[in-house]
Amino acid sequence: MIKKQYSWLFAGLTFAIFWASASTATKIGLTVAQPLLIAVTRFGIAAIIMLFVSHILQKNRLPKGREWLQISIYGILNISIYLGLYVVAMQKVTAGIGALAVAINPVLISFFSVIFLNKKLTLTLILGLIICTIGVVSAAWPLLENASVTYEGLLILLVSMLSYALAAIYFSAKKWNELSLLTINGWQTFIGGLLLLPFVIFLYNSQLNHFNLKFWSSVTWLAIPVSIIAVQLWLWLLKTNAVKAGLWLFLCPLFGFIIAAILANEVISLYTLIGVVLVFGGLLIAKKAN
Repeated sequence: MIKKQYSWLFAGLTFAIFWASASTATKIGLTVAQPLLIAVTRFGIAAIIMLFVSHILQKNRLPKGREWLQISIYGILNISIYLGLYVVAMQKVTAGIGALAVAINPVLISFFSVIFLNKKLTLTLILGLIICTIGVVSAAWPLLENASVTYEGLLILLVSMLSYALAAIYFSAKKWNELSLLTINGWQTFIGGLLLLPFVIFLYNSQLNHFNLKFWSSVTWLAIPVSIIAVQLWLWLLKTNAVKAGLWLFLCPLFGFIIAAILANEVISLYTLIGVVLVFGGLLIAKKAN
């Protein structure tokens, strides 16, 4: 039991840090390339690595029958719509706001769990969610006052978060017949990215894309630590408990602020430190819910 608790804690923290870095890495990439080109290149690299490891090295079986349909639906929600829209929205919001948007997901996941999974929200879990929310608002307050954002960017972010929450619920609700998580992740990334390829070709402008060190550094980071490692951890957390997995998303904006402050010179203040303490407190309370 103790070992399982430490595994849950380590997986959640690693996921939150890597996932939080995506907004800053994306902003760096956007200085030299178009958003969907970054996304599709990222997905292509990640999918090739995951499928090679899963099917060639680990000898995992291919999906079969309805599993292909489930993976495709999951890939559309989690890759094509969520991450496709997210990278477009990052043109119109700051890295901090992009990380902050992830904090919406625990509430959406909990809400959709009640509707689709017949879950009941206990008072302990609700209290944890409230404390986490207060922590996120505290950390984000200075950034929200000074952020350069557009209504269009916020709307695109909202739609992407809705798709992310639905993807999480869809994944946890389906039976995967012991199909490897790496196989699921690899094929959903490949299929989701492939569906974005026509948009990349149609919108491509060679003058806006520079395949330099900044581009490849951004894409490689997004592909391996984010798309592979973070998503594998996320799938494991979802299988453990979908509602509690969503609580780790509260930490993403806080780590996002720290990463953005270091790499993008965004402001970090006393509000951020207070937010970190509150979020950790909320996570500990909410973990006792089940």
